[in-house]
Amino acid sequence: MDYDVAMLSGLTLKVVEVARLTGRFLLNERLVFDRSRVEEKNLHDYVSYVDRESERRLVDSLSVLLPGAGFITEEETVSYRGEACLWIIDPLDGTTNYVHDQPPYAVSIALYGRSAGLLLGVVYEPCRDECFYAWKDGGAYLNGVRISASPVTSIGTAYIHLGLPYDAEKYRTFSTAMLSRFYGHVGGVRIAGSAAMDICGVAAGRTEAYIEPSLHLWDVAAGILILREAGGIVSDFEGSSLLYGATAGDSLRVDGYDVVATNSGLHADVLSYLYDCL
Repeated sequence: MDYDVAMLSGLTLKVVEVARLTGRFLLNERLVFDRSRVEEKNLHDYVSYVDRESERRLVDSLSVLLPGAGFITEEETVSYRGEACLWIIDPLDGTTNYVHDQPPYAVSIALYGRSAGLLLGVVYEPCRDECFYAWKDGGAYLNGVRISASPVTSIGTAYIHLGLPYDAEKYRTFSTAMLSRFYGHVGGVRIAGSAAMDICGVAAGRTEAYIEPSLHLWDVAAGILILREAGGIVSDFEGSSLLYGATAGDSLRVDGYDVVATNSGLHADVLSYLYDCL
């Protein structure tokens, strides 16, 4: 896909409107939400009729914005067939929070070009009416205001969010070690329950770092671009950059993303702490 900043900025603002409409649907449905219609995809990993309807609405709207683009979606209502450009969608990031009427939860949308990498990212959190967005080489924004990662350089004062994978048996030892390593050694530790919003929190300078293993592509794609455009760093647990530049479509994996998202001044220190847990 050929692109320029002007084209991407215009497209991003249209995607912002799509995300906001879908977010309002999530809020309205929450008022009449029926927990008896929640299903468990995997242990402690939930999906509801709201996730599926949200995804259907997103696919319909984005198909009009960019005809011919493919899709990678959490609920698999459509499939990717090797298109040169594809939307990566999480229709409801933070489903467990949503089920329990506990923010944050969000709509997450990214556009990825096989020859260019991540092109735009939009994350909308309807409870606070906050829309984070970015396009490649265009900066990062929150409700129209430019944002940047925090300038904190002392890990002792860093405010850090952690994430806990669904597979407790596999990750219990690591998660316990991670909590022990950071708790009491940094400025604060919290667990929020939405990967997309956790990454955007770093981008907005509200937190200094976010760490979670075993995430999916749709959890992180939009947030990764937003944080990079805000001056932050996103890597795996080995320090290798995630989703940076182009990737052949067939090798764009959908799971197994171990994420370390930080401001620019603390990435090395956070990795050092993390190595003690591995």
